[in-house]
Amino acid sequence: MQQTVLYHFLSKIPEAAAIWSALLVLALGLLAALVARPERDVPVEDAPDPAAEEAARHADLRRYADEVAVAAAGAAQTARRRREQWLTAQAAADRAWRAYDEAEAGARRLAGAAVLPEPRTRRTPAEYAARERWLHHAAMVAHWHGDLSARQLADVLAHRNGWDPRRHPAEQEIVLARVVRDGRWAGWRAAAEREERAWRDAELAADAARALALEAYAATEALRPGPAPVRRAEPVAPTRAAVPAGGAARFRPARVG
Repeated sequence: MQQTVLYHFLSKIPEAAAIWSALLVLALGLLAALVARPERDVPVEDAPDPAAEEAARHADLRRYADEVAVAAAGAAQTARRRREQWLTAQAAADRAWRAYDEAEAGARRLAGAAVLPEPRTRRTPAEYAARERWLHHAAMVAHWHGDLSARQLADVLAHRNGWDPRRHPAEQEIVLARVVRDGRWAGWRAAAEREERAWRDAELAADAARALALEAYAATEALRPGPAPVRRAEPVAPTRAAVPAGGAARFRPARVG
């Protein structure tokens, strides 16, 4: 009995091995097919939609074009404001130069008159008091006109830093004219430096506005079908050709008097 059972078991082993071999080959074939063609497992509803992708890309381009257009408009406004500030600073520098030129011419005239002999007056206390009153009045007038600072006026009234009320009014007038001239020269130098800074700021703002304008134009053209035409940007930087005729004169060397 045991031999019969063992005989039947051994006789069925080759048949079972053949069946398992066939099943293994079929499984390997199906796996290879799935690896080679993975798109068969992708549902139809998950496949990318070209129209939707194009619409999303167009929306991104539109949003970018709008943002760049807003930035370009702001940069153009900033460039206009910086140019106006430069023109204001330029006009102020022109006025400062004319004021200095006038003071320098006056100091020259008085220096030429200094070669004349000093008028002879009696050296009395009344004369010295009159000279002091003249100096104080002239200094106050110069201070009201902005030609003497508060510190300089205090020096005059206190008779410090070379201010001597005993000098003749003609000599005091020469000294006062030279101080006024030097003050106006310093005022022009400060105004010229402010004008130079405003000019550089206007140039930088104009360059930024031009770059953003080009970027905004390119972003707008990207929304249109077909190739974008080539376009040259118009220069928007401020030019010193707009300087008034009298402006160039202020950069000449100062005359020595």
